[in-house]
Amino acid sequence: MNTTTRYCGQCGKPTEKATHDRCAARAELEPPRYCAQCARRMVVQIVPTGWTARCSEHGLLHSPAVNAP
Repeated sequence: MNTTTRYCGQCGKPTEKATHDRCAARAELEPPRYCAQCARRMVVQIVPTGWTARCSEHGLLHSPAVNAP
């Protein structure tokens, strides 16, 4: 996979190939579902204080409200 390609965290499609207006609106309310580096589906856990998302290849992401473990 090309490492310079970035992917949408909501739909998993390359960000430069399409407009992602709906995805941007969803991203304000929902955690990312796809890894921005490889487009793999992530394991997402939502807790009262925020969310965490884990890519099997690239590791853990977290919302600003959640402290990184």
